[in-house]
Amino acid sequence: MVDIFARLEKNAGGPIGQYMSYAHGYYAFPKLEGDIGPHMVFRGKKMLNWSLNNYLGLANHPEVRKADAEGAAQFGMAAPMGARMMSGQTVYHERLERELAAFVGKEDAFLLNFGYQGMISIIDCLLTPRDVVVYDAEAHACIIDGLRLHKGKRFVFGHNDMESLRLQLQHATDLAEEQNGGVLVITEGVFGMKGDLGKLDEIVALKKDFQFRLLVDDAHGFGTMGPGGRGTAAHFGVVDGVDVLFNTFAKSMAGIGAFVSGPRWLINLLRYNMRSQLYAKSLPMPMVIGALKRLELIRNHPEFQEKLWENVRALQSSLKENGFEIGVTNSPVTPVFLKGGIPEATNLVVDLRENHGIFCSMVVYPVIPKGEIILRIIPTAVHTLEDVKVTIEAFKAVREKLETGVYASMPIPARADEGFMVR
Repeated sequence: MVDIFARLEKNAGGPIGQYMSYAHGYYAFPKLEGDIGPHMVFRGKKMLNWSLNNYLGLANHPEVRKADAEGAAQFGMAAPMGARMMSGQTVYHERLERELAAFVGKEDAFLLNFGYQGMISIIDCLLTPRDVVVYDAEAHACIIDGLRLHKGKRFVFGHNDMESLRLQLQHATDLAEEQNGGVLVITEGVFGMKGDLGKLDEIVALKKDFQFRLLVDDAHGFGTMGPGGRGTAAHFGVVDGVDVLFNTFAKSMAGIGAFVSGPRWLINLLRYNMRSQLYAKSLPMPMVIGALKRLELIRNHPEFQEKLWENVRALQSSLKENGFEIGVTNSPVTPVFLKGGIPEATNLVVDLRENHGIFCSMVVYPVIPKGEIILRIIPTAVHTLEDVKVTIEAFKAVREKLETGVYASMPIPARADEGFMVR
């Protein structure tokens, strides 16, 4: 017999948390202070911030702040009380659902309290043990966790590899026919780590050869991709070919919540069967009021998306011109690929923050293979071309130190609050 707590304490931290003794507060769980935007404060110092998914700059837009404040003043955070089905339904929730559905080109939509739990519950609701799932190898963690609830078979296809998808669809079709089930394909509109787009047009085209339904997580595509920010399916012109569309408010909408859209009969099925919503309190009224204002601004101000893409093009072209590898991104998500281990990566990030005033996310092993470093940059509509110029110069400086071994020769600080000055 093993004591659960004894086991957990012995292996405290897990793959990432094992570094918490020196990472906490600096590399992990850092505290950015001040108004949300491209310039914030970290540990008392002003930083040029590239780490937030505030794509359209709505987080601090005066009309958004006003709507949030008025919604809280009028309704408070408690309203409405109870789950939607029992006592938490309002005309505002219904109005937001109608407007979201119309915006993305679907018949109906259903509000979700959170994106992560929402995706898990969508997958759980759509499938029976007889059904077979085929999903992209680089699908988001919320999709993977949703699939863990699925009691049936699942096949993974190589990331954005259509030949691999075709092969797995054949396996899935054969199995589904044997057990009288169906096939669901799951992918993303924009992959959040590397920034490449899911090949939605090619996947939809495979419906000519296979019978399946398609669920797309377009968290990073809503507001950034397609005409007027209507998403990656609209970008490819395949809105009708995507059977179930999922979007979150946590990025372009700069809020909390999410929604799923599709044919009305299916959305009604989800309304009455999604356990994460049936047994959860309704999305608070200030968040709904605020989301209505955010959606209005996205609809009426295409210049937000235009400015975002002006900054994206300037940043990505400058990185390429200066010899940086940014992979295959064709979205605002901008990864910068470098070579080095955890010691080099940690000291490089310290240098960027302490000596150049640049704050961006770092990704290392075990999230990606050993020996690789990704600096993940998220440009927004409220960054400037001067911000891009400053960042390029800083990246050139740290790359030189990385390649000449400066960071490898430096010790990793013992704790996150001890020094952090590059010597």
